[in-house]
Amino acid sequence: MINLTLLREHPEKFAELVHKKDPDFEVNKLIDLDKSVRTSRLQVEELRHKKNELAQQGKQGITEQLREQSIIVGKQLKEKEKELVHQETEFKWLYLRCPNIPSEDVPAGGKEANTVVKQVGEQLQCNFPVKNHLDLAHQFGWIDFETAAKIAGSNFALYKGEAVRALYALAMFMLNNNIEYGFKPVIPPYLANEKSLVTTGNFPKFKEDVYAVRDEDLYLIPTAEVSIANMYRDMIVSQDELPIRHTAWTSCFRREAGGYGATERGLIRIHQFEKVELFTLCEPDNAYDEQEKMLECAENILKQLGLHYRVSLLAAQDSSFPSAKTYDIEVWLPGQKEYYEVSSVSNCTDFQARRGKIRYKNEKTGKNELVYTLNGSSLALPRLMVALMETYQQEDGSIALPHVLNKYGI
Repeated sequence: MINLTLLREHPEKFAELVHKKDPDFEVNKLIDLDKSVRTSRLQVEELRHKKNELAQQGKQGITEQLREQSIIVGKQLKEKEKELVHQETEFKWLYLRCPNIPSEDVPAGGKEANTVVKQVGEQLQCNFPVKNHLDLAHQFGWIDFETAAKIAGSNFALYKGEAVRALYALAMFMLNNNIEYGFKPVIPPYLANEKSLVTTGNFPKFKEDVYAVRDEDLYLIPTAEVSIANMYRDMIVSQDELPIRHTAWTSCFRREAGGYGATERGLIRIHQFEKVELFTLCEPDNAYDEQEKMLECAENILKQLGLHYRVSLLAAQDSSFPSAKTYDIEVWLPGQKEYYEVSSVSNCTDFQARRGKIRYKNEKTGKNELVYTLNGSSLALPRLMVALMETYQQEDGSIALPHVLNKYGI
């Protein structure tokens, strides 16, 4: 959630920043509701105080005038309390749907305003026709989409044989890379309750994108970020524990209702996928340095794998709901002739920490303050598999994966 102090002390600046992120958000309505709630709370308190005064006077003897005043004040209080509950409910509904405000260096606009800040390597040049991963997967029996559709439905994948070994090798390779960068591994639950998804900002705005477990307050996680963040929900950590860094390899589940285009067939966009995640909790002053560290950590994987990629700073409207600043790492897929995101590295400032009451004790002030949270993919495995299959295909159609994976059984 955003800081209400900014909303109250600088409403015009707040409105400008929120509109930069989401032009459709009813920011002025949120400002007006906040004022209404605060005014109503004061009125309720005044009426309660008046009711208590009348009760004290009644101890000295009840007169007809006192009785009438008490009845009037009681009715006014009941009506005002009812109005306050309605206003608070309406405010909370809108407040939870307000996006995080973007950092000052984040450009305004949508995808068209994204800025490429770095390119590494060059696009693959082959003297033979490049096949896409669908053709390669079929040729070698690596991935069976037809059987997956029979089991679960469209946009699922069934990995087989060498693809399974490659997937596990990549996951271990990435986890070891992240551990070297100081991220401690965890294996979190793949299911989370509603409060956990509210904490990370997935709920209530994106509730329709998440798979629900029938008759349970449980949902399949869309990312390990949900599980890791909530390890620290309602906690106060000591300052010397920060930064806290974790990495996790999990399956992720996303409904993403709607049809996929022809360019997003196969592994490009599926409902269940494996991902290695990075997550950091830190002091506010260190957050942007931590973001650069996480970006470097994710990039190092692609560099070791010899893949061509670029890094883009996302514009405000293309950044995720809880993020104040996001870098996307986009890998080149030769068979698609397109760049596709394999990692988003986001600084969520205190947005998630405020929702989840994740704090640290400031040793200088003695006060409990909100941490900043950051997350990043390191990396999304299906698209990474696509990049490797298409980049390292040979003229005969075979795939020669990078030697860096040899010590993991490939």
